[in-house]
Amino acid sequence: MSSSAGDTVKLSVFGESHGAAVGCVIQGLPAGEPLDEEAIALQMARRAPGRDKTATPRKESDTPRILSGVLDGRTTGAPLCMEILNEDQRSGDYADLARLPRPGHADYTGHVRYHGYNDIRGGGHFSGRLTAPLVFAGAVCRQILRRRGIAVGGHVASVHGIEDARFDPMNVNAELLDRLAAVPFPLLDPGSGERMREEIECARRDLNSVGGVVEVAACGLPAGIGSPMFDGIENKLAALFFGIPAVKALEFGDGFGFAGLRGSQANDPYTYNEGGEVVTTSNHNGGLLGGITNGMPLIARLTVKPTSSISQPQQTVDLVTGRPATLQVKGRHDPCIVPRAVPVAEAMLAYGLLDRLVSEGRLDG
Repeated sequence: MSSSAGDTVKLSVFGESHGAAVGCVIQGLPAGEPLDEEAIALQMARRAPGRDKTATPRKESDTPRILSGVLDGRTTGAPLCMEILNEDQRSGDYADLARLPRPGHADYTGHVRYHGYNDIRGGGHFSGRLTAPLVFAGAVCRQILRRRGIAVGGHVASVHGIEDARFDPMNVNAELLDRLAAVPFPLLDPGSGERMREEIECARRDLNSVGGVVEVAACGLPAGIGSPMFDGIENKLAALFFGIPAVKALEFGDGFGFAGLRGSQANDPYTYNEGGEVVTTSNHNGGLLGGITNGMPLIARLTVKPTSSISQPQQTVDLVTGRPATLQVKGRHDPCIVPRAVPVAEAMLAYGLLDRLVSEGRLDG
């Protein structure tokens, strides 16, 4: 079971939802980088459970404990190891899942792949609990990027068809992204938030769940990062984004919208800005061409499916008796994970970009 990523800045994630702890090891970070623990704590709090009515009531402090790789507040260049203790476990809620796999979860596929030895408590290593270390890693990486003028942020683009405004692909700036990256339910149009919350609450009362879309962006990226074919920025980021549980679709720039355009509409014409730099007059391609950054804002959207654990009765099978069965999932689950997925998507964007910049020798300072 491999849970590692990266070419030069390598990330490995460990732990299970109801194990003693979850955590990560980050190798290849540049030495001497100051780490702001309050900034890390802010990102951890945005993802943490039990902080908002739209999320699971499971209470976890999500306080990261750095075991190595940092001295006097700065990275040492050695592997940075971090753990987060699991504090609020109710493993008994999952006692039946070894024989009654939950529809929409990896219970059955994990059972087959690992011959029944996989930890099914809370989803084990397949759980969204493993996104906590991802957010920590991203919080470290985004600080390193921000000092180089590269900002990362995102927002809840939609919940069950209720849409927020989209990023203006030509006018994504660091001030906007920093503001979004500091709140737990980030929106471009605050007026859409109440309707989203009402939709989530309706699903919760119905013992159901809803999904939505997360939109993330980065600005300040230099042109020329990435490589064609299999080492493109889209390729690298896609692998990271799809490592987030419940992400089922991804698009960059206009994405699926390109299918309804002509070339004259889809192309981004070139010009020079006041500083003599090459820029485009539109940004349909989301800042990427041929897998390589072009200097414009990088924009991606991730579709997050409805939370699979719902309390309505569902059809499944009994792996012990070999007969059909009915399952009513117990435990504490999010009626919508989209708001908590935003800082995770931001984190994977920040981590993926830092890995590329370091790998290509483009991290200045």
